Amino acid sequence: MGTHYRRVLLKVSGEALMGNLGYGIDPEVVKEIAEEVAEVVSTGVQTAIVVGGGNIFRGVKAASAGMDRATADYIGMIATVMNAMTLQDSLERIGVQTRVQTAISMQEVAEPYIRRRAIRHLEKGRVVIFGAGSGNPFFTTDTTAALRAAEIEAEVIFKATKVDGVYDADPHIYPDAKRYNTLTYGHVLAKDLRVMDSTAIALCKENNIPILIFDLTVRGNIHRAVMGESIGTLVGGSCEIS
Repeated sequence: MGTHYRRVLLKVSGEALMGNLGYGIDPEVVKEIAEEVAEVVSTGVQTAIVVGGGNIFRGVKAASAGMDRATADYIGMIATVMNAMTLQDSLERIGVQTRVQTAISMQEVAEPYIRRRAIRHLEKGRVVIFGAGSGNPFFTTDTTAALRAAEIEAEVIFKATKVDGVYDADPHIYPDAKRYNTLTYGHVLAKDLRVMDSTAIALCKENNIPILIFDLTVRGNIHRAVMGESIGTLVGGSCEIS
């Protein structure tokens, strides 16, 4: 069976990497993600990844406690590089060629972000992990995912989270909450559904990049998403409720 996409961007939150831990990185979770990414790469799909850093440091939280916002965001960017390097190591230990590119120069441990080089790596079948966010404070890694997806001409953003889609209410509080199968960009913005931040959604809308939100903790979901199976919530289509 052929794959549904040629080039994809996977957004993995820092929180996803810590599994059930309260802080840091769970090596078993990283290993499982790497194995799923390897399965996708083996099908010939060009795969880029943007990682968050919330499992190590959250700039917004630190800023709310009194730290300078720009400084806090830069520390958060460094945290994402730690996650990117950890994921790179896990991928390469199972034979997947991987490159980490950072928006802040760290030439001893990673390549600088160069768009044409990133695309060339993808064309050669290498996984490219983008670290250090966009290199600018006041922007989230969700916005970075939208920006990099547009730059490398990815066909879709896969936002891997700990929930199986977007609901009209918190399903943990309201058992009868409805999960959306599809949503328009406009609905997400108008209803402030917090799928991604508004800047990221606007970028995706402007560049017509769909976003698929799905549960990363379900084994095989990344492969299912690449194959075009109906999982999670797709932002960029019509607006329906399951």
